[in-house]
Amino acid sequence: MKYKHDVVIVGSGLAGLRAAVEVSGKADVALISKVYATRSHSGAAQGGIAAALGNEEPDSWEWHMYDTVKGGDFLTDQDAAEVLAKDAPRAVYELEHMGVPFNRTAEGMIAQRAFGGHAAEFGKRAVKRACHAADRTGRVILDTLYGQALRKGIKVYQEFHLMDLIVEDNRVAGLIAYEIATGEVHVFQCKAILLATGGFGKVYKVTSNCFANTGDGVYLAYKAGIPLEDMEFVQFHPTGIHGLGVLISEAARGEGGILRNGRGERFMERYAPALKDLAPRDMVSRAIFQEIREERGIEGRDFVHLDLTHLGPSRLKEKLSDISSFVRIYLGVDPSQDLIPVAPTCHYMMGGIPTNLDGQVLNEHRDVVEGLYAAGECACVSVHGANRLGCNSLLDLVVFGRRAGKKVTEDLSHLSFASLPAGPEKGSLAKIEALQKGNGEKAFNLREEMQRTMTEHCSVFRHGEGLQKALQSVRSLLGRYGKVGVENKARRFNTDLLEALELESLLHLAEAIVASALRREESRGAHSREDFPERNDEAWLKHTLIQKSEEGPRVFYKPVTVTRFEPKPRVY
Repeated sequence: MKYKHDVVIVGSGLAGLRAAVEVSGKADVALISKVYATRSHSGAAQGGIAAALGNEEPDSWEWHMYDTVKGGDFLTDQDAAEVLAKDAPRAVYELEHMGVPFNRTAEGMIAQRAFGGHAAEFGKRAVKRACHAADRTGRVILDTLYGQALRKGIKVYQEFHLMDLIVEDNRVAGLIAYEIATGEVHVFQCKAILLATGGFGKVYKVTSNCFANTGDGVYLAYKAGIPLEDMEFVQFHPTGIHGLGVLISEAARGEGGILRNGRGERFMERYAPALKDLAPRDMVSRAIFQEIREERGIEGRDFVHLDLTHLGPSRLKEKLSDISSFVRIYLGVDPSQDLIPVAPTCHYMMGGIPTNLDGQVLNEHRDVVEGLYAAGECACVSVHGANRLGCNSLLDLVVFGRRAGKKVTEDLSHLSFASLPAGPEKGSLAKIEALQKGNGEKAFNLREEMQRTMTEHCSVFRHGEGLQKALQSVRSLLGRYGKVGVENKARRFNTDLLEALELESLLHLAEAIVASALRREESRGAHSREDFPERNDEAWLKHTLIQKSEEGPRVFYKPVTVTRFEPKPRVY
């Protein structure tokens, strides 16, 4: 079936919904969602959204900007950080007016709490900057924005999997999508596409990401010849439930939670004397791994404890109810009385599709790809640099989702429907047919091997030798992918087929991550090379770009935008 809309937004998380709400009423806009819209992964965000409101104590957008740049280990583009920090108060008050039920102070203002890496007076002390709705902030913002979308009559195609982009002569013509409920392949013709497809944490074995986060939009942009930016920077959240990766939000430490090693010591005092447990995530994750390496894990094992017992049942119920529930469900323990076993879990991708400040996608020459936009975790405006600060993700989604929506609306005055090639869905249909006819490799086995390889050689700590092994392994898996087949031949809700389609994206993105990490011979933010342990601004203060080519991935670089803050040592 063929559909025609002025604008198609792929992804119904906060970035996609905020952009759709912005475009609605000015053009015919449709949302395509791989899952039921309110099951988008934005709803899993727990801790809060950052904004220098100053409701609890003095704060300023300049301090927020500095923390964003410093937290990103000075790889952050500072013009993007300024936009984010300046626009944050407006964005939060806008969400409040839309109906988001933020926690309140005794005076009735939006309540704020401390969060990792956020500080007052340019890094001197922790500051309360995270606006929150208990520990389900993403959930309530998602529901509120989805309600706004329904109120505005935005068409939503639920459970459609993006299969291909139709790009002709550096301009968008449409896309191909697979309807999971029926097995049908559909063609969408449009003037503009906005990709808001989220991250791809399923590249790793243990992740806080949902099963749908397989990087489909990022891979298809890569496949279309668009270079990806800063793919080596993968954030591991320090406090995932041990063995599962289910997230225990930084809000737990923002409320006073303490990390303890096997000796019962508050070990973060050694690594970040000023901010302690509220240091940036990359530093806390490395500290946990270091404690484990030096045999100070719990009973010599590969995890440490998060201690919330001193917070008391009433505070846990009021501020951390979801987290308390997760701990009871998955571990069978009571966080008011028992310590929680935690270890780093793959959480967020700083890299992705390169865009300008208005969400327009850029090609290898840094020229705009006409009609193609991206926002949210799938995009890289480089507001997060080498390490994203907690609570800046939800802010990124609504600030740059809105900006992208505004730019799409503005550009529609000169965009038109491009002609579709004959039979644009033929390639996608052939891919599905080949997978259903194949009887060789199983996608499940290849995915497990990829995740094991990435976790072993390209996670919190990296080394050139291990990265070389990972690259060889991933490329071997890419070769074997051509022989993958699925046993389930059904059309409706064929999850075997869907996982096989997703695996193509994951394997290519894994290759891009490893190839980029191998080339960057320094340690910066979430990229920690044990064979190159120091940050090297002289050689590596630059963004990595990786482009798909017939000869294999091509790696090149572009400069970091530095405006107000010159790089300096990162001390907390």
